[in-house]
Formats: sequence, C-alpha cells, structure tokens
Amino acid sequence: MRHDLIIFDNDGVLVDSEPISNRLLAAYLTELGHPTSYEDSIRDYMGSAMHRIHDLVLERTGQRLPDDFDDVFHARVFAAFERELRPVAGVAGVLEKLTADGVPYCVASSGSHERIRVGHWVAGLDRWFEESRIFSAQDVGRGKPAPDLFLYAAQRMGVAPERCLVVEDSPLGVRAAVAAEMDVYGFTAMTPAERLTGATQLFSSMGELADLLI
Repeated sequence: MRHDLIIFDNDGVLVDSEPISNRLLAAYLTELGHPTSYEDSIRDYMGSAMHRIHDLVLERTGQRLPDDFDDVFHARVFAAFERELRPVAGVAGVLEKLTADGVPYCVASSGSHERIRVGHWVAGLDRWFEESRIFSAQDVGRGKPAPDLFLYAAQRMGVAPERCLVVEDSPLGVRAAVAAEMDVYGFTAMTPAERLTGATQLFSSMGELADLLI
C-alpha cells in the first residue's frame, strides 16, 4: 500500500544519537546512585520520553530523580552531540526520494523540540524539517508507547491514521504505532528483530527502507 504520510522517529532513525544518549544516561543514573549499564539503558529507556525515566526510577527505587535532572542530562547530551552526532547512514537519500516523489513526511519523537532541533542542526538534516513537520511528546503530554504522539502528528498533517506509515527503531515506538493502528517499519540497526514485535516490516539499512517505500 502506498502511504499518504511517513512518520519518522528521530533518535536512531534520522540521527545516530542512541549510542550517545544511552551512554550518557547510564553514566548519569549511575552517578546518582542508580547503577545502570549501557545495555540496561538501551533495554529500559530507548525511545522513552523523559517522564518515563523518572517514573521507572521512582517505581524501582522509591527515590525521585533531582529536580534539575532533565536540564543537566540535556546539557551533557547537547555537548556530546556537537562533538559526535551524525545522521543515520543513508537517511538523506530517503528524504530526497520522498521529496522527489511528493510523499509527505514528518518526525514524531519522544525527545523535546530543542533536542530534535539541536540534533538536526548538528547532523545537517534541518533543511528537511521545517517547524510544521516536527512533533514532540511535549506536544501531547504522554510519550510512547501511548499512541497520542503519532495520532497528533497525523491529525496535524491532515492524514487519517490508517494511511500513515511509522518508521521506528524501539519496542516502545512500535507499540505506539500499533496502538495508533498505523503500519510500522522496524529498523533493526540497534534493536534485535525479535524485540520489534508487531512491526509490519523489518529493515536493517536505509537502502532497504528506500526500496520498501517505492
């Protein structure tokens, strides 16, 4: 089926930020007395909005994270982005193809608007995403796996959910897309295929995705 809107996740799909973010998140949580490995962070927090990190730590330990946790974490992430962040290999070609074919697309991310913007600017993807194409969990209050963000993006872009395709790399994101009753292609570059249960299709490179979008 040809879809009327392609909704991209951001971290790990457009920008190669997941290794950076999860390394820093694991280190910061450990520093605060909540021992967390990089693998733990990928398993538990990849694709999460910030509120889910707070909720899980409180649920598991009975302790709240510091009031300035988000600000400190994002400052560390943005500094690392400026040194290390790159676009996901091949994603510019996919965006060029969609533009040439006249297929609408947008980004719907658990990250904040600031995080999305900083990442796109550093990775050189900002020219593809004007403000009207950017949606954040900040806009809806509940992040993935709730379907709210994807439904909001579809509504703002004027496309029925059943005509949308989501491109995701996290189990939480796939669950959110399924809950929104949208097709979802699961990117297996960082996440084992068996963890992306419910995906309509799986792909391991942006070259494969370009072929799937024909």
